[in-house]
Amino acid sequence: MASHRRPAHPGLTQSARVTVLSAAAATAAAALGAAPAVAEPRETAEAVRTKVDRLYEEAERAAERFNRAGERVEHLREQVAQAQDSVARGQERINRMRGALGLVAGAQYRSGGIDPTLALLLSARPDTYLDRAATLDRMTALQTSALQELQRAQRGLGQQRAEARRDLAELELSRAAVALHKRAVEGKLAAARRLLDALPDSERDAFERASRSGRDEAPELSDQAPSSARAAAAAAAARSAVGKPYVWGANGPSAFDCSGLTQWSYAQAGVALPRTSQAQRNAGRQVPLSQARPGDLVTYRGDASHIGMYMGNGQVVHAPYPGASVRYDPVGMMPVNAVTRV
Repeated sequence: MASHRRPAHPGLTQSARVTVLSAAAATAAAALGAAPAVAEPRETAEAVRTKVDRLYEEAERAAERFNRAGERVEHLREQVAQAQDSVARGQERINRMRGALGLVAGAQYRSGGIDPTLALLLSARPDTYLDRAATLDRMTALQTSALQELQRAQRGLGQQRAEARRDLAELELSRAAVALHKRAVEGKLAAARRLLDALPDSERDAFERASRSGRDEAPELSDQAPSSARAAAAAAAARSAVGKPYVWGANGPSAFDCSGLTQWSYAQAGVALPRTSQAQRNAGRQVPLSQARPGDLVTYRGDASHIGMYMGNGQVVHAPYPGASVRYDPVGMMPVNAVTRV
């Protein structure tokens, strides 16, 4: 496969805020405005192959941005739910405090609110009155403290509501970014499909057969042992997914994109991996390619925008691109970025 190195595109991160999301949305929107690719009659099959490979790479990068944006949406959705729960609990507490203060105020009203000096003069038992007056003073101090606490709680509730509103606004921006990234991926894939459809049938069939020289049947693998039981379980899960279709944004069990496959495979081994290939690259210890063992993750290209799982004997299992199923390919099918042992 002809491979093209390009600078890494900035994507959404877990710490991205509204301004970053807006920039990401603008980037995706700009990508949508590009003129659609069409195959010119004079173009050779090799030139078309080069363009299609480039479009697939760009679609993969856009899919990674889509996945990061999707992770951000899920994170914000959880934040919003927690903020809303906190606001509801705070409102219940304030309601209880108001109720308690209302009972005290009602009792004072029913007592007539007589001036304390006059009440002392009219009292038949001054000693008893003085004891009650001291108790009343303590109650007044407690009531004042309760009122201050109520005011603090109201201020805190106002702040929580403001934060919930900000989270909701950011959530909506994240959803918009996801939608734009989705359209960007679809545009790249549609352009690639148009290029392929413009080829003569014989050349298109040859392209499909030769693309990355992939295979669905298991090649001869070495008896090299995985590095751990969890790596062995993940490798077995990846092998079981061979033949399942590539669907961008999918992470199993019936369809996968590249990082969705590796995430799902390790989930079957009880290991939670991040969603994107860039994040999965850093989910373990880096080892040289010469020391790769079954279950190790292999990321590709300078921006780690593609990932597969090493199976031994120079083979990986991966989800290549839309239109191709999960399959075996040589580990050197593209420039290797890193090998990660989880």
